[in-house]
Amino acid sequence: MADVTRRMLALMATLQTGRRFSGEELADRLEVSTRTLRRDVERLRGYGYPVTTQPGPSGYYRLGAGTTLPPMVFDDEEAVATLIGLAMVTSGVDGAHPGRLDDAARRAFGRIDQLLPTSLRPKVRALRGSLETSLQPVPTTDPGTLVTIAQAAQRHQVVTFDYRSASGVGSVRRVEPYRHVLRFLRWYLLGWDLDRADWRVFRVDRIDAPRITGTPFPPRELPADSAEEYLRTAMRGDRREVVVTIDAAGETVADVFTWQDCTIESLAPDRTRLTVWIESPQWLILKLAQLDADFTVAAPEPFRDWCRTFAARLAASMEDH
Repeated sequence: MADVTRRMLALMATLQTGRRFSGEELADRLEVSTRTLRRDVERLRGYGYPVTTQPGPSGYYRLGAGTTLPPMVFDDEEAVATLIGLAMVTSGVDGAHPGRLDDAARRAFGRIDQLLPTSLRPKVRALRGSLETSLQPVPTTDPGTLVTIAQAAQRHQVVTFDYRSASGVGSVRRVEPYRHVLRFLRWYLLGWDLDRADWRVFRVDRIDAPRITGTPFPPRELPADSAEEYLRTAMRGDRREVVVTIDAAGETVADVFTWQDCTIESLAPDRTRLTVWIESPQWLILKLAQLDADFTVAAPEPFRDWCRTFAARLAASMEDH
């Protein structure tokens, strides 16, 4: 259904230029077969759009004069979700690069009601007027970079780009793109690096001048259940896994461990299992202290030993001297 919707929007946008298009030209532009094109044209006619067809060797397709795109067919919940999604994207800024993803979202946020049915516009305007997001200082991303890499991934074609590492070292990479992943307001690209013959994760804000080479590649099997799981594992590095059972609700635990690499499982209304990947035991103890709740360390044993030693120090500090 998503593919059909995307094709229909592309077909309408192309026909709205007012030009006449031969069947072969229109099919090539939309990257579909002529048979699929005929079906999509019939769908447009079924929606009430007067698409004129001239058969024969000099035949063409053309949209009736004065025809425009309809309002987006959203229900109330979808319109609210779209507006909130745009607001969330606008919260991530670095204040230095107009025209990037957050800037585009800000422009769309300001005029999305123009694309909605008349009945929804007052509600969306009211919601937009009541929303305010706190800005998060994160790197911004070029929408064109995301689109170019997405097209290469969809077509299974190698993409090349200039890349800047975290230390500022530049290189040219040749990659078979697999997925984009959004994590903590940062966009990442997961792909197979041809020169290193291995899976690699790239920060999209450090990618410049992406180019689709046209070189095809067969899809590879990802060594993980999902791109997001692979990214999380790759970012853990030498962090250690700790499992803690906490006498508190899952929502309470989530409030304390916001933006942390962890999984939170609700065992009961007031009992939660936390699995978290940490760099130091001191950091985790401070977080657990914020919960003001009893907890049991299930694993690993070295962390349990550290907790015993720390508990002894705390107890000794309370003794009279």
